Amino acid sequence: MSQPLITDKIQQMVSNALKQAQQDGLLNLETEPDIVIERPNNSENGDFATNLPLQLARATRINPVKLAEILVERLHQSDELAKIESAPPGFINFYLRDSWIQKQVDTIRHAGSTFGDVNVGNSQSIMIEFVSVNPTGPVHVGHARGAVLGSTLANILSAAGYSVTKEYYINDAGNQMDAFYNSVHTRYLQLLGETREMPENSYEGEYIKEIAAEIIQSDGEAFASSSPTEDSILKIREIGLVAKDMMLQEISKDLIDIGVYFDNWFSESSLFQSQEYEEAIHLLRSQNYLSEREGALWFNSNIEGGEDEPEDRDSVVIRSSGEPTYFASDIAYHHNKFLKRNFGQVINIWGADHQGHVARMKSAVQALGINSDSLTILISQLVTLKRGNELVRASKRTGDFVTLRELVEDVGLDACRFFFLTRAASTHMDFDLELAKKESSDNPVYYVQYAHARISNIIKLASERGLNWTTGNLDLLNNPNEIHLIRTMLRLPELVDQSARVFEPHHLPHYAVELSTAFHSFYENCRVVSANEEDYEISLARLKLVQATQVVLQRCLQLMGMNAPESM
Repeated sequence: MSQPLITDKIQQMVSNALKQAQQDGLLNLETEPDIVIERPNNSENGDFATNLPLQLARATRINPVKLAEILVERLHQSDELAKIESAPPGFINFYLRDSWIQKQVDTIRHAGSTFGDVNVGNSQSIMIEFVSVNPTGPVHVGHARGAVLGSTLANILSAAGYSVTKEYYINDAGNQMDAFYNSVHTRYLQLLGETREMPENSYEGEYIKEIAAEIIQSDGEAFASSSPTEDSILKIREIGLVAKDMMLQEISKDLIDIGVYFDNWFSESSLFQSQEYEEAIHLLRSQNYLSEREGALWFNSNIEGGEDEPEDRDSVVIRSSGEPTYFASDIAYHHNKFLKRNFGQVINIWGADHQGHVARMKSAVQALGINSDSLTILISQLVTLKRGNELVRASKRTGDFVTLRELVEDVGLDACRFFFLTRAASTHMDFDLELAKKESSDNPVYYVQYAHARISNIIKLASERGLNWTTGNLDLLNNPNEIHLIRTMLRLPELVDQSARVFEPHHLPHYAVELSTAFHSFYENCRVVSANEEDYEISLARLKLVQATQVVLQRCLQLMGMNAPESM
């Protein structure tokens, strides 16, 4: 159950004050402006603030300081707010009441695992398509970053009230799959003792041999053929489909090991089998978005040139050979997403190598009759692996890239997820393997999880001593460290709201560190379970606070897809 945001209440109060000022004849506005409530950088300027008077100064021709004073006079005090004041050069600052802050400890405790839920989405359907690695090889570190971003964003959007579908698009059509099938078949024949050269553009990694060996173990010589006849081509196709399924199972297992699950696995080849590809192409033809030249079929983009605009050669839909491009498949896939399955919003998380594909994909969606704003494409930038100052470059199993499986075996699920989330998707990141395994406060994963383990130990100790903190008096929580901790906890719903609106999951790990820092500071300065009888009442109140902190920290870790250990 979602909780109302205090920022929403303040926003409504400001809106009411603005209307009252207009009714009093003190200002005249044709339309009500957007009212933005933010947290000031300096806490001395309140818990929240708005710069609305500065925004309205030109339209109203009123000095912004004077306008702030007019609005403050019409802002009524509330149970939540201790003080509202105007401040130069035209701000209105809002200060929360300590008594209200104290009461929120029980609000958090009673909300439990739903604390942080907000209703931004109003049950709107939204699809997130991510990872979508070609089933020609294992998931590597670059893909893993997109996997963690996508699954965490899905958690955030679910908490924000959206109906979320997580989808993996299986690129199982085209030349890359043919090269994969040929590579597996050649290795298969080599392992059976035949002398065969690997074909051009083949996949050379050790994993190809492993797949071929597993097929021999399960199917023997069923896919062997003596000459390059139709029968041989059929054998290559048959072994290829077996190898593809094996590869998908490996990909799925690797993703599950990092806590990534999908609601749907959608096959590219199904678009051609179901005639949906032809339907999408026909729709574009009928709207004059396709033209023939040089023997090929081209998409006529309606987007004017820009830095992300692809070159013309990249906008071929059907090659002169009659073979559709991957752009054609993507058009049919988005036709399916929007017009067949009726998703109101679609988010694609793509790798850095797809940056040049963004503009034309949005243009194609627009050509299908869909508002291009309904499609958001997030680019997950490159990852550099390091051990201290040393670069980690290659994997024996693949021959060139480090696999997700190798990374998880090295540093574990929690470190993988946390570190991949610490930077915005659009920025390149360095992943320090040494730091990720460090058992000290230098490692933010250890620091955050240690806070939860410390909380668990406190609650265990209190339970062993028979303390019943449900009657704890929250009015006793007056220490600055206590109030600061509660204030920090109360930011989680705002963070979910913000992250869901702008599709940015990277704020979560930074918040988790801030919350852990606030808790560690509280712990060092405020004794929770005391043997002194005179401290009995404050112990009960602080135990409530500790339990509430556990609720918030657990929820934060859950949203990030991480574990909340009870001991370390």
